[in-house]
Amino acid sequence: MKKIDPKTLITHTELMKKLLRSPKFKKIWDERVFEREIFHAIVRARINGKLTQKELARKIGVTQSALARFESGRVNPTLSFLKKVTQGLGLKLTVR
Repeated sequence: MKKIDPKTLITHTELMKKLLRSPKFKKIWDERVFEREIFHAIVRARINGKLTQKELARKIGVTQSALARFESGRVNPTLSFLKKVTQGLGLKLTVR
């Protein structure tokens, strides 16, 4: 395995600053603020409820990997999936 030089590592904050200098990346980042807010709120609620992904997944009848993909934003969930997750966390989804 190749050894990693610690001098080449950067923090998440430094990486985001660098990426946001790209107009193309910034445009996509800004367009997806709504989705990020939803994912972050759901992850916070799960963690505050002291549930693991596996526990919540079992509770709502999905796989842990499906829940992980949802929480990471790698998939565009259906409304029924979003409803399952929010109900499983005891949340009420409101759009204003």
